[in-house]
Amino acid sequence: MAGKKREIQLQAVINTQSLWEEMLQNKGVTVIDVYQAWCGPCKAMQTLFRKLRNELNEEEILHFVVAEADSILALQPFRDNCEPVFLFSVNGKIISKIEGANAPLVNHTIINLVNEERKIVAGEMDRPQYHEITLGDPNADARKGSKESIDRIYSIAIIKPEAMNTGKTIEIKENIANAGFVIEAEDNRLLTENQVRNFYRQKSEQPDFEEFVSLMTNRLSCVLVVSRSNEQEFALEGENITEPETEPQEPPEDQPEMDTPPVVKKKWDSTLEEYLDKENIHQFCDVEEDEENVHKFIDMFFPDFKNIKVEKILILLRPDLFQAKKEDVLSIILNEGFLILMQRQVVLSEEEARILCKEYENEDYFENVIENMTSGPSLALVLARENGLQHWKELIGPSTIEEAKQSLPNSLCVQFAMESLPINQLYGSDSLELAERDIQYFFPPQKTLALIKPHVTPEQREVILHRIKEAGFEITQMKEILLKGNVDKIYYKIANKFFYNDVVEALSEGPSLVMVLSKWNAITDWRRLMGPTDPNEARLLSPDSIRAQFGISLLRNAVHGSTNAAETAQTIQNIFEEVVPENPAEH
Repeated sequence: MAGKKREIQLQAVINTQSLWEEMLQNKGVTVIDVYQAWCGPCKAMQTLFRKLRNELNEEEILHFVVAEADSILALQPFRDNCEPVFLFSVNGKIISKIEGANAPLVNHTIINLVNEERKIVAGEMDRPQYHEITLGDPNADARKGSKESIDRIYSIAIIKPEAMNTGKTIEIKENIANAGFVIEAEDNRLLTENQVRNFYRQKSEQPDFEEFVSLMTNRLSCVLVVSRSNEQEFALEGENITEPETEPQEPPEDQPEMDTPPVVKKKWDSTLEEYLDKENIHQFCDVEEDEENVHKFIDMFFPDFKNIKVEKILILLRPDLFQAKKEDVLSIILNEGFLILMQRQVVLSEEEARILCKEYENEDYFENVIENMTSGPSLALVLARENGLQHWKELIGPSTIEEAKQSLPNSLCVQFAMESLPINQLYGSDSLELAERDIQYFFPPQKTLALIKPHVTPEQREVILHRIKEAGFEITQMKEILLKGNVDKIYYKIANKFFYNDVVEALSEGPSLVMVLSKWNAITDWRRLMGPTDPNEARLLSPDSIRAQFGISLLRNAVHGSTNAAETAQTIQNIFEEVVPENPAEH
């Protein structure tokens, strides 16, 4: 009967204001699953709740309810929100909130609260002065031990052509990521006149504005959507004061040498614009942070951004799991809807292992973990999926096998448990900020030079550019030039060959589009995307390649790319007058 409090399995149903007020009279701990009438309570957590009720056996001080947000005034802030929300009430006071089906955190919170109630009832401790959170405030402070979701603040940033042409784009993005901001979307593009005039409307009265518009519409810019949380720690330059106790080990040949991630952080309450100003790179990057304007420009530059919110994360298969059950794990990853964007084997140094496994440093088995993590290759992967971070956390479960067996017995932590270690054999970044930093660390970008030849039609060129972006490349520089008289800047290695004049003739038929592409393993991946040099051979061996689709002959085979890091550095310097250090490793 609607409106009547009744027991359905283990949770009482609260669907009227009077039942809500009656529920607040409960003594002890009440766990409230807030739900929408159109989507129902969170069934995934009911197994955990039933287990806790049976194991704790405290029916007098532990209560479980489901509360319909649509019918209760106090729950109005949670209406039209399909994400699970769990509130924790102690003697009628709402003291904690957890957003998302975070089973380990919910389990930990309930056990702690019940243990406190037991001690209070036994006279072993006084009742704590809990801080009651305000449900009307989405950023209300929760009791220590809870983890609230924090709204993200978005900005639009444009890295100007000057920075693009001098190769500062990657450096700027790395600074932004290392400071704790998240680059949610990016695109290298030629801005239209309308876009420039809209974004820079405040400069329209300046005397050189028309010249500025011409510059911005004729050279490549990089447009970013950048986010940060309302409460966020930013790693500041120069604050890494912890020195390693041992000399860092020499990395393997297939693993580039990388800086140690910062281990000391300071609270940095700052906007993106203030941060760029502090780092003295604001002159290369313009920022819009007004909320209304930001949403307008997101719609202008990234019309699908609000509809498709794909998150990139880094995960790691520890050595034992990688050797024993790699294929099983990869199969589950794909079945769960993740895309594998990049993967590589890495052998961690002791210093890297200690940083990665820092959460276990106070455990007796910590040294065994370090020994295991450095004993052989791990598999690092970059995954992408809508709501990828939270989904991966729920999939793998807690960080130790013991905790996983208690709270999430079906998690991958339990499924792939190894006798060698009592910890989860799968690692994943804890936040989008850490994911950004982890990806940069394990998959440092590499540059390559790419050329689209004159015979390619404008329509075909657009398809090729789409293929490039689809393959995960970032176009950091772009220039359309007539190569006649400058062919040797790219093809200097074959200048003495008998067929060189034929190459010059083919490239003199019209303008070529020359680009600098960036991604991890860029040189090899671009050559794979291009396909074999001979288009006829490409159509047989690699029918989906660019040369197979758009190549006509050996000379007019659509695209060209550097063969190694040394050639990449030389040709970029020749064409863009930029000195590029050779990549530390070729893949």
